[in-house]
Amino acid sequence: MHSAIAFDSYNYVRKLRDVGVDERQAAIQAEAMLDLVEERLATKKDLAEQDIRLAAIEADLKRDIKEVEAGLKRDIKELDVKLASVEAGLKRDIKELEVKMDTKAESIKAELKRDIKELDVKMAAVETNLKRDIKELDGKIELSKAELSKAIESSKGDTIKWTAGMFVAQTALIIGAMFAGVKMNQPPVYQAPPTQEMRLPAPVPAPTNPLVPAK
Repeated sequence: MHSAIAFDSYNYVRKLRDVGVDERQAAIQAEAMLDLVEERLATKKDLAEQDIRLAAIEADLKRDIKEVEAGLKRDIKELDVKLASVEAGLKRDIKELEVKMDTKAESIKAELKRDIKELDVKMAAVETNLKRDIKELDGKIELSKAELSKAIESSKGDTIKWTAGMFVAQTALIIGAMFAGVKMNQPPVYQAPPTQEMRLPAPVPAPTNPLVPAK
């Protein structure tokens, strides 16, 4: 590879010299061209090496992806098993809950029937007591009616006497009021005022002189 590059450089220098370029300048240009070629070759080599590394990385990635896929599939399978177990447990719990609910419902229904039966018995007893109380109340009402009728009959006489007395009293009051009205309507009688006796005052005695003897 290096001899091919030297050969190419020699030919390049010769061609430049043939066209009139100074040999020194031709050698400098050949060296520059050689560096450029080697750089390009190195770049291609690096790219080739990079391609190799990328291929290795790609292979590693594919292997890792396959491993991840396998792990995911294994995890999904395990998860499916767990989900199936959970689902079975839930179904079992639901079935047990339904059985308990049915049992509880039957128990509640039986208790309700028993309570309704006891309530019917109590209602029948209450109805019997009410009928007995109503019958006793009817008897008391009939007795009260009889006693009230008897009291009314016995009080009729007293009521008649009281009414007659009130009538007499009212009549007397009316007659008295009539007499009082007649008396008030009569003209008043004139009465002369009493005469008074005229009396003269007693004579006043004359004053006496102590020097003159009395007659």
